[in-house]
Order: sequence, then structure tokens, then C-alpha cells
Amino acid sequence: MVTEFMRLLSYNIHKGIGGRDRRYDLDRIWRVIREEEPDLVCLQEVAQNARRTHHHDQPLMLAERLAAAAHLFQMNVRYREGGYGNLVLSRWPFHRRHQVSLRLGRRKPRGAQMVVVETAEGPLHLSNVHLGLAEKERHWQVNHLLHHPLFRESIHLPTLIVGDCNDWRNTLAAGPFARYAFEQVTGPPRHFRSFPAFLTVLALDKAFHHGGVVIRHARVVRSALARRASDHLPLVIDFHLDYGRRR
Repeated sequence: MVTEFMRLLSYNIHKGIGGRDRRYDLDRIWRVIREEEPDLVCLQEVAQNARRTHHHDQPLMLAERLAAAAHLFQMNVRYREGGYGNLVLSRWPFHRRHQVSLRLGRRKPRGAQMVVVETAEGPLHLSNVHLGLAEKERHWQVNHLLHHPLFRESIHLPTLIVGDCNDWRNTLAAGPFARYAFEQVTGPPRHFRSFPAFLTVLALDKAFHHGGVVIRHARVVRSALARRASDHLPLVIDFHLDYGRRR
């Protein structure tokens, strides 16, 4: 079965706290996501049992509200109570799921999720990442991920890597991703500025693909609601799979 396209949304939700009004309102995040009708959702900074977010179990709440067939949460940063991390939501089941730490030394904990999704067009290898603030750290993190045996076991499949890359100087595409034959979806950067949401200056939220992923269209969501809901704007990618293009 071949559909017209599949839609992925990547979004740093800032724990549901508005970037400008600093008000916690997870309903705004849910509405922003729902309006785009994605098949796959990759979120960063999703809180669980944290005081600032009313001890809500955001991964479960979002999975239920979006009627996800499968979801996977990765706690990266821990508070005295609860913490936050990455979340993948899917309308299709996961065939394989892994999570790895991308923490470098004593820097802030970061992580990557890797799932093989049984989409309507076949298996998709999808990775959701949140990278560090220092450039050398980010390059180490991408190399660590792309070398990791749990990542390599599914690299023969069409592969998408998305998330908050914090790559404000845009050096990852021509660096580690190029060395592994990944193409950037989110270029040129001036068309994908996503931070800060209320007055975008930096293209921090990025996507890269390898193998039989055919990109139909990619854009940043710039609705009035999205500008209030988080400090980042969401990235939306429409794509399909073509197994004849696999490397």
C-alpha cells in the first residue's frame, strides 16, 4: 500500500511552558500538534512528574490525546522530583526500539531514541535526538550515534534523524552527517528558523535522511498558537519511502 505521503512533526515543547509568557499549558502543545495531523511525532523536553508542570505524566497524556498506537519516552534530565526527555509517538507499531545516552563527560545529559516503525509503506528507521550546546559536543554526539551498534543494525533501512540539534552555526550537515552520506532536509537554514518562537532567528530544529526516504516538503509551523506554546516552533516533514533508492 502506497499513501500520498507520511507526515512527521519534530518539536521541542519546552515542557509545555510558553516561551514568552512562561505559562504552563500542555493543551496549547497538543493543539499545535493536532492541527498538523502528523503520523509520527518526535518531541524534546517532555516532562514527567515534575513540580513545575504539575507532576503531569506528559508522555502518557500526549500519547492518549493523540491516540498513538506506539510511544517511547526517554528520561534524560532528572530533577529531585521527575525530569524531562525525548518522546516518540506513532500511528503505527514499533518493530524495534532502542535508546542511548549522548552525554559527553559531565555535561548536561542528552539522549537519542531509535525506533523501526512499521509504516504503511514499509519499515522506517527513525531517530529522535536532542543535542548539546557546545559545537564540539554536538559533533561528538552525532559521531557517537552514527557509530553506535544499535543504530548501525538498522542503517540498511530508510533512515530519518530529527530533533533539536542546537546547531546554530549549521556545521553538522557538512561534518559528520556528510561523512555518512546523510542529506539535510532543513536547508537552507534561513528557511527553517525555529528559535525563539516569537521572533525566530536561529535554525535549531533539523532533519537528515539516508537511503530510501523521499522528501516531499518540509516547513516550520508559524501559526500564532505555535509562537505562544513553546520557545521553539515545530518542524513538519512530508515524505514517503522508496525502497528502490536504498544505498
